[in-house]
Amino acid sequence: MWRFLFYLYIFSYGVWFLWTAPWFWDTRQCWYNYPYQPLTLALYYYYIQELAFYWSLMFSQFTDIKRKDFLIMFVHHLATVGLISFSYVNNMVRVGTLVMCLHDASDFLLEAAKMANYAKYQRLCDGFFMMFGLMFVTTRLVVYPTWILNTTMFESWELIGPYPSWWLFNGLLLILQVLHVIWSYLIMRIAYRSLTKGKVLKDERSDIESSSEEEDTALNGTKSVHNTSSNGANRVNGHASSGQWSED
Repeated sequence: MWRFLFYLYIFSYGVWFLWTAPWFWDTRQCWYNYPYQPLTLALYYYYIQELAFYWSLMFSQFTDIKRKDFLIMFVHHLATVGLISFSYVNNMVRVGTLVMCLHDASDFLLEAAKMANYAKYQRLCDGFFMMFGLMFVTTRLVVYPTWILNTTMFESWELIGPYPSWWLFNGLLLILQVLHVIWSYLIMRIAYRSLTKGKVLKDERSDIESSSEEEDTALNGTKSVHNTSSNGANRVNGHASSGQWSED
């Protein structure tokens, strides 16, 4: 719930802020008069909130249940924190706001799907997940390369030239693009299986991997999968599990 509220809030904040920003409608504005561009208070708050959130994810990942994509998520958080910090220090905040808003566009839908799953509203979960998948693939595989990478790699080169940090900045952005492709594959795989079996199945990342869960399954003497947290409740990341995410 707290992730859903944050993602919904920060995406709404980003759209509200960018709607009146000239670089939202013309990405070439990201590079005019660079680096002598003013840092407004609203832009500053946007950056600080995003940076604080992703730092929290960086640390909490080590106390969370280990998943298949642990390394991928770690690289993602590392690249995200690096990009936010790097763009802030180099005053590339205009294009930075575009990147952050684009990445926040689908996250609140995923969290809504998770909540519907925990509450055992299967159809609602399926609907949110399908919307999330469509939004994710569209924003990450279509809008991101044609809108973001186009301006950072080509428009910036044309307007301000190959500045020293150009290679590092675009290298980090390209790492994100590779991660987008991997996650899009996993999402489309889940979506395909849901269409063939009638419901969204388990999270591809969420096979039983913690020792406490394996011990609990062995003690029960059954093949039924119920993720168990340290407090003894049936949970996945601290939330009630359901068959959708816990069985093939």
